Amino acid sequence: MGCMVSQLASKFAFFPPSPPTYQLQKREDGKLTVVSTVSPVVPIQKAVDDNSLDILLVDTKHGNKIVAFYLKNPYARLTLLYSHGNAADLGQLYDLFVQLRVNLRVNLMGYDYSGYGASTGKPSESSTYADIEAIYECLETEYGVSQEDVILYGQSVGSGPTLHLAAKLPRLRGVVLHSGILSGLRVLCHVNFRFCFDIYKNVNKIKKVKCPVLVIHGTDDDVVNWLHGNRLWEMARESYDPLWIKGGGHCNLELYPDYIRHLCKFIQEMENLTTKKRLKKIRQNVNLQTRSNIGSCCTCCGERCCTFAWPECSECCCMNVSWSINCPECCKPHSCIKCCRLPKLSNCFGPCCCIRCSRPSCCVKRSMPSCCYPKCARPSCCCMSCFCC
Repeated sequence: MGCMVSQLASKFAFFPPSPPTYQLQKREDGKLTVVSTVSPVVPIQKAVDDNSLDILLVDTKHGNKIVAFYLKNPYARLTLLYSHGNAADLGQLYDLFVQLRVNLRVNLMGYDYSGYGASTGKPSESSTYADIEAIYECLETEYGVSQEDVILYGQSVGSGPTLHLAAKLPRLRGVVLHSGILSGLRVLCHVNFRFCFDIYKNVNKIKKVKCPVLVIHGTDDDVVNWLHGNRLWEMARESYDPLWIKGGGHCNLELYPDYIRHLCKFIQEMENLTTKKRLKKIRQNVNLQTRSNIGSCCTCCGERCCTFAWPECSECCCMNVSWSINCPECCKPHSCIKCCRLPKLSNCFGPCCCIRCSRPSCCVKRSMPSCCYPKCARPSCCCMSCFCC
């Protein structure tokens, strides 16, 4: 049953233009050129003598050859790796690529998935993953582009391979999700459950992306509901100011002035975001999270696990502590006390520890007249009547 649903989802997910809107031809010098198959109005023919365009055939690990357009900008500092949406190929996107290259001042690499355009093979989820990995490797080897200078751009279905690669590259400069999806079945069936046979499980991968994420979505999108983009933005670890285009649909967001304006702002900020600044920002976020956890309750388990950092703590509080009573792994001590509110224990020595404290390890039986350590980490657990003498 699961296999049948997975195949059904795959059929619904991919709609390559038929016939393709372009063809590849070889010139006398061996270089590839593009010829339009739709109409001479399509400006792909200009690319024949355009030195700023490289047309590539890239081999993937699945044995397919995919077509890629690399548009160079001499003033660019960053490179945009563009994964397009459904029912489109590079022939239809060339105009948009030229505009983005000029207005954003970036190098741009766009590619056709297996089975799209002049790319060989058949489209599938796994093949799109292999496609984007091969294109990124081409950027590294052929053009010397490092991940610190790459911004991944995924539109609609393209958000799947985009987040797949982004989850594997910890030093990316940024990610743009244009009309992104939470998962394939969530688009088809409008469900909120997780299935093993689902495709493009972006809802899981977005949490692994460690760079700034810009989400762009139309409020009137009738193909991928706006809630998909909103949820992706909420779940991102480092969310950038989103762009909700009022009245925008699924395939017309590029026509709104706010689209290019907001995208330019994002690219400029990513250019100014050096690796040193990023590391400093990450450290600040880690410190803020650490401070917020002190004295607060842990949300990763059902127990109310309050953590305390007592500088005057004695080692007695951190040794020989049993964590076997309903205490999950997240509560095991890295600091002195991570006090799970366990039930009152009967084997605690003396009345001092069992009145208000559920952790008897701070009080032990000693030969001295007093039962409490002089450096008890929980002073409130020891009362004035504790002294045996």
